[in-house]
Amino acid sequence: MNLLTADLAAHDITMLGQVRVHGPQAFENMRKIGAISAGALDMLAEKIIPGITTDEIDRLVYDYALAHDCLPATLHYRGYRHSCCTSVNHVVCHGIPGDRTLRDGDIVNVDVTLIKDGWHGDTNRMYFVGKVNRKAERLCEITYEAMMRGIAAVKPGATLGDVGHAIQEYAESERCSIVREFCGHGIGRVFHDIPNVLHYGRPGEGMALHEGMCFTVEPMVNLGKAAVKILNDGWTAVTRDRSLSAQFEHTIGVTATGAEIFTKSPKGLDHPPYA
Repeated sequence: MNLLTADLAAHDITMLGQVRVHGPQAFENMRKIGAISAGALDMLAEKIIPGITTDEIDRLVYDYALAHDCLPATLHYRGYRHSCCTSVNHVVCHGIPGDRTLRDGDIVNVDVTLIKDGWHGDTNRMYFVGKVNRKAERLCEITYEAMMRGIAAVKPGATLGDVGHAIQEYAESERCSIVREFCGHGIGRVFHDIPNVLHYGRPGEGMALHEGMCFTVEPMVNLGKAAVKILNDGWTAVTRDRSLSAQFEHTIGVTATGAEIFTKSPKGLDHPPYA
């Protein structure tokens, strides 16, 4: 047994080709970090109000991580210097926290990945800042439902194309568009792993799913056209037509009968409005 094989076995992981397959103990570790990461987003539900800055949100996430003996996976990741991403209104993803003050009517996505004992929990949610208009509220409802339909398509023997198709078919039926430049990813003891999980596709195409696979489902849905661009900071992605964009994300594991969501909200706050 070589060192890699021994390390995988020690963490209840085997390899199926290039894909890591997780056993019962690995699933238990993913449940633990998933609940902690989701708890960070629960904590923010009452904090994100008009007047807060995105840097203050970042500090709250950092303090929460340390209080739970975790590290933020994004901190110093490929030069990124923050504990979360904060994407406001027409920002699609990877918005950088700073001195921007959130105003009544904004929508903001907060994306958090925490690490505990080497395991990663990756999740994000939308938040309403004060009272938002109906089109913003509807976009968030559609995006959450699209994610959940994608997760519902997960089971052994299904394909990643089935997952992407479920997301795309619903979002486009609601006259929204799917961002194609970014995707979900394998996760566990590696932050970004195989497979890539596209949020569009054709039924029956792509990699077949097997019990024990762990990955994220995280569609980005635009109210306008799908095209995005990356700003000069090298991180922030925005809609080219400046239309609103929304995203939700769960980390899941493939079970014998379907999917287990590791990052469900402990408080039942999986989508806004957060009463």
